[in-house]
Amino acid sequence: MTRTMDPRVKKIFKGIFVAEVFGLFGVYVLFNKMNTNQDFRQTMSKKFPLILEVYYKSVEQAGMYGIRQQDQEKWLNSKN
Repeated sequence: MTRTMDPRVKKIFKGIFVAEVFGLFGVYVLFNKMNTNQDFRQTMSKKFPLILEVYYKSVEQAGMYGIRQQDQEKWLNSKN
């Protein structure tokens, strides 16, 4: 005895799956841009400081330290 899913349920699951794939892709693109572009991180610090803080924490969890300090030094030097 096999059960088949209601077509509406299939559509809902498919929609959720597609939304998750797009979300993961967006997170990857954002992380990659923050990881390679210090000026973009400065923009993020002004507009979305919470997202930048999450980036710093995740990078530090991965064992790469000093990015936050490099950014702060550059931004302080650029103000002077």
